[in-house]
Amino acid sequence: MTTPPRIALIHALKHSIAPIEAAFAQAWPEARLMNLLDDSLSADLARDNNAMTERFLALGDYAAATGADGILFTCSAFGPCIEAVARAHAPMPVLKPNEAMIERAVTMGRRIGLLSSFPPTLASMPPEFPASVEVVPKLADGALAALDRGDRATHDQLIAEASRSLRDCDVIALAQFSIAATAPLVAEATGRPVVTTPDSAVEKLMKLLKAKP
Repeated sequence: MTTPPRIALIHALKHSIAPIEAAFAQAWPEARLMNLLDDSLSADLARDNNAMTERFLALGDYAAATGADGILFTCSAFGPCIEAVARAHAPMPVLKPNEAMIERAVTMGRRIGLLSSFPPTLASMPPEFPASVEVVPKLADGALAALDRGDRATHDQLIAEASRSLRDCDVIALAQFSIAATAPLVAEATGRPVVTTPDSAVEKLMKLLKAKP
């Protein structure tokens, strides 16, 4: 029996770890997971740190050196940095957290609501969608701060409330791993189909690493 692939998960928020581990546990429990967390990345990005790409390359190098067969970044506001890691480690699969979800969302409609609790994501992520779709960004203001102080109930409530303005979209994409668990609440609040980053990313990795027919 072949050894299951080793997947390096690289996080900028501690809140991202549980959702992606849950998605792997459900869809691909055999995968061997390794978590790398640098919780200073988001704060440093907010200060416009130009050294960010070098830091991502160092994280990618470390993950590869541990024997990773694939790398999944769970931080959605760092697209260009992740692309640099993917170039450096080709042909190893190196996924941005949102690319698989975007691929799925564009098959479900032309007007896509993009819901986030982290403002930089709403600047960096819309250009990753194809020009053929309309992206409607929405910030759940205050939700991330609530999560940071351990108030999951308020976080979830703010996400659901913010999503109601996206009811005229064909599909709603939850931009971060940290809000993936609110998918049922968003679906209930909007009546729209909802796609999340963790489930989409695990499915794509399984295909790339031939763990799924």
